[in-house]
Amino acid sequence: MRVLVQRVLRASVTIDSNVVGSIPRGLLLFVCATVNDSEAISVHLAEKTLKLRIFADGQKAMNRSVLDVKGEALVVPQFTLVADTRRGNRPSFHLAEEPKRAEHLYEVFVARLREEISVSTGVFGADMKVELVNDGPVTLVLDHS
Repeated sequence: MRVLVQRVLRASVTIDSNVVGSIPRGLLLFVCATVNDSEAISVHLAEKTLKLRIFADGQKAMNRSVLDVKGEALVVPQFTLVADTRRGNRPSFHLAEEPKRAEHLYEVFVARLREEISVSTGVFGADMKVELVNDGPVTLVLDHS
């Protein structure tokens, strides 16, 4: 599983001119399940995301988590995170999990986050428009290999 984490001041997802998810300050998370991922991996990366210290404390050091700042999360499924571009000019997505299983693992990830914080989501398999104001900017990649 791969999670692209962006610290944001705000973010939203729109489908067909309708906002389907939005958050104020918090984390925009792009999530991709990979072949051989498991529910345990989804839960582990969700917990890692919740505890990731990427928000500033009073000294401007990144010492606070999304839990500490009472932030929210916007979680967007994005299979292109595992694009293999080593050969040729057309990306290969052979590392992405098949859609039905990937959606299940995505939902496990979201469910674990929802146990701790407010979560909005995109729609699995939809053509989405994502808007954000990146704070910092701070962008990190979490992988489980």
